[in-house]
Amino acid sequence: EYHDANAALMEMLAGQESAIRRQESAVSGQQSAERESKGGTPTVQAIFDKMIDAFQPEAAVGVDVVFQFSITGPGGGDWHVVVKDGECAVGAGAHDSPTTTLKMADDDFVSLIGGQLPAMQAYTTGKLRIEGDLMKSQLVEKLFKF
Repeated sequence: EYHDANAALMEMLAGQESAIRRQESAVSGQQSAERESKGGTPTVQAIFDKMIDAFQPEAAVGVDVVFQFSITGPGGGDWHVVVKDGECAVGAGAHDSPTTTLKMADDDFVSLIGGQLPAMQAYTTGKLRIEGDLMKSQLVEKLFKF
């Protein structure tokens, strides 16, 4: 139960300190490998290709959510991620009924996943727009560790 929606949203976007540390350590290893194999930063497509590997099924027990990602820019596109009862499916294109939609530019999305752009900063500066269930959007950080 959230008595203060603004505080809950800011906590969600900022993430907990330990979650940030875990994300930074996971990102450094994965991003280094991707950069070495591609000779640069990962693409949005590469991130969605690895989303299943980043999925944390133990955090998804009892969860039923559909995340829609609308990424603009030359490397962008639409992807959806369906999480239900500890399982995850990633698909290209728009989903018929997403729970929450996250919209960002391709470069900002790569920076966000790579740990260079904090979620709260992205949201407060307008680089990340969230439509639908704002509280469900906080699950992205808990369900996926890049």
